[in-house]
Amino acid sequence: MPIKIPDQLPALAVLANENIFVMSENRAVNQEIRPMQVAILNLMPNKIEAEIQILRMLSNTPLQINIEFVRLHLNESKNTPKEHLDEFYCLFDDIKHKHYDGLIVTGAPLGQLSYEDVSYWDKIVEVFEWSQTNVTSTMYSCWAAHAALYYRYGLNRKLRTKKLSGVYRHQTLDSMEPLTRGYEEEFSVPHSRYGEIDRTIYQSVNELNVLAESEQAGVYLVATKDKKHVFVTGHPEYDACTLADEYQRDIKAGVETFIPENYFKFDDVSLAPKNKWRSHGCLLFSNWLNYYVYQITPYNLEN
Repeated sequence: MPIKIPDQLPALAVLANENIFVMSENRAVNQEIRPMQVAILNLMPNKIEAEIQILRMLSNTPLQINIEFVRLHLNESKNTPKEHLDEFYCLFDDIKHKHYDGLIVTGAPLGQLSYEDVSYWDKIVEVFEWSQTNVTSTMYSCWAAHAALYYRYGLNRKLRTKKLSGVYRHQTLDSMEPLTRGYEEEFSVPHSRYGEIDRTIYQSVNELNVLAESEQAGVYLVATKDKKHVFVTGHPEYDACTLADEYQRDIKAGVETFIPENYFKFDDVSLAPKNKWRSHGCLLFSNWLNYYVYQITPYNLEN
């Protein structure tokens, strides 16, 4: 798909080298179509890495998409240059008057904090509330998925004593669900989190449908029946090396850590891991854009 992104965004060159079709602003302005408007609220510390991963997932649909990266505040980032944020990111306060076809809210390394202890919790709540009226469909990833479920339905995660880290086999639960259309009977997804919510708790909320789960990793994919909210507890956007990088980061930080499960061959950390989940990840984002956004959103977003 032609993803329309700023000409100088680092992701443009990276994805072009991977033979992924991205469209610069200069080319896009000459196409007489109504592109999908998608905002990405990027809460990850290394924002450039997250940008590339998410844009890669959005690359397999014929729809043209205008991407806007959003941040909550002007605070400096330890892992992303200020110049990058100033050039490519909008403040939420500056775009909250607008309407979008889709919104993606990434995960964040906040897995062991209480939600109310997160410094920007009030701002996140404002985004959650805003999306209800200004966005056709929102996809929440990992921490953001649990945070949105807590805010909207009062579903509080429980924290695991051992971090769930690895690549796990999953199964779909509804053969007629468009969001999982085209999935294989079993598919792999990386997880990296402390929080979890039991399936029985999801099922206690009439608005929610549990769509996919794993025997080891638990519930993975949940959506509201009106298709307005999608909750993804794993990381289908991760690169092959992302879990390895997190593992090494935790070791250097002195955090008790374990080798990610089902990830390194023979659990040998010297062997480069392979990506076994990218096709599923691309299909998830493509199905969401098609069935939960494009098929529902009005032509005039103000409506």
